[in-house]
Amino acid sequence: MIRFGNEKTDQYFFMPGFMWEIAEEFRALIVFAEHRYYGVSMPYGDRSFDDVGRVGYLTSQQALADYVDLITYLRHNGSYSNRVLYQIGDTYDTGVGGTSVPSVTNPVIAFGGSYGGMLAAWFRIKYPAIIEGAIASSAPIWQFTGMTPCNAFYRVTSSVYTDTSAECGLTILASWKAIDNVTKTVNGKAWLSHKWNLCSPLTNDNDVSTLKDWVSELYVNLAMINYPYPANFLTPLPGNPVKEVCKPMKNHKEDDFTLLGSVFKGLSIYFNYTGTSKCLDILSSSAPTLGEKGWNYQSCTEIVMPMCSNGIKDIFEKKPWDIEENARYCFENFGVQPSIYAIEKTYGGKNLNAASNIIFSNGLLDPWSSGGVLQDISKTVVAVVIPESAHHLDLRASNAMDPESVIKARKFYKNTIKNWIFNYQKHPTRSSNNLFVKQQIVLTI
Repeated sequence: MIRFGNEKTDQYFFMPGFMWEIAEEFRALIVFAEHRYYGVSMPYGDRSFDDVGRVGYLTSQQALADYVDLITYLRHNGSYSNRVLYQIGDTYDTGVGGTSVPSVTNPVIAFGGSYGGMLAAWFRIKYPAIIEGAIASSAPIWQFTGMTPCNAFYRVTSSVYTDTSAECGLTILASWKAIDNVTKTVNGKAWLSHKWNLCSPLTNDNDVSTLKDWVSELYVNLAMINYPYPANFLTPLPGNPVKEVCKPMKNHKEDDFTLLGSVFKGLSIYFNYTGTSKCLDILSSSAPTLGEKGWNYQSCTEIVMPMCSNGIKDIFEKKPWDIEENARYCFENFGVQPSIYAIEKTYGGKNLNAASNIIFSNGLLDPWSSGGVLQDISKTVVAVVIPESAHHLDLRASNAMDPESVIKARKFYKNTIKNWIFNYQKHPTRSSNNLFVKQQIVLTI
């Protein structure tokens, strides 16, 4: 198996436990390849983000081209190119002592979750001669201008809370106005700073806006990682964390001070579940494990995902999508302008009729399912919808608490992979005079 990197190396290396579980059955080699500009794969070292001339090589297209080179190298020049490993049921000898072995290259299957899922799907679309199939989990390839309404993301996020507890959703919705009411005065800002144990006290309206943005991001993250068992993906959390966060949020009709006290109890599940946080730092990201610098740049160039909320069909403050403000931020921080149609032009957008051998899986508890493929495109580009799944839960390691829908999805993936490999072996498209690894390399991005 080859594991390609997402926005963050260490978080995504061990996360897809499903791959590790099926590796032996498929006799797969596992290799991890970082995405350029993430982890330690910095083309210009510490100066990789200094200017557009350096960071300008950070694109999905460049990353995919890197992976093509890597796969080609492993097939033709890698340390496994001079020996043969058996497939299941294979009757060939090891190739030692002059034994004849067919010269067939190894099929490659792409796996990916989140941005990695997008890359996996795009890889199969753009380079169908390099990989035989792709499983793209929680891949919002349609979360772009003209393909998905900007309020879809926050509507799905909101449903995770309202379906867990209608009162919880109403409390969160009421809390934005309560924060505004309380922080109108100096004493109110001091009260909230103390009540919420903020590392940096609120001193002005900008601080209040920063607080609300941080909390909003936290609610999104909680919905994403609403796994049925304790996990440590973005931060240590209990099983069913949204349910736990919602438990104290039962008083949307109470006074502002009481309401905000209950909200803080809920938020504490996210930022201080282990009890080791000394204070709430709203100046840092609510998901500090992700590669923010690189992702912010990509969000300012090709990965431009419109998002908005209105407080009517969702539980968030009214916040319209402002492409002009977004463009201003991008130019001030990176010297670039967003290209809102770049992804659609590059990878085809919703026109996937020419694609083949892709599984798009989405959990309906995952906010990113709003931009995912939820219906079959063709007989070979299919959608797997998992009602009880959060963000790429299906790619995580098996757990006794896994919903039955996740277990069935994994079985479907395995059977589909076997079919892809069978068809590849039945109609091989590559040959060489060299001996190659006669095994299945499962590629994950």
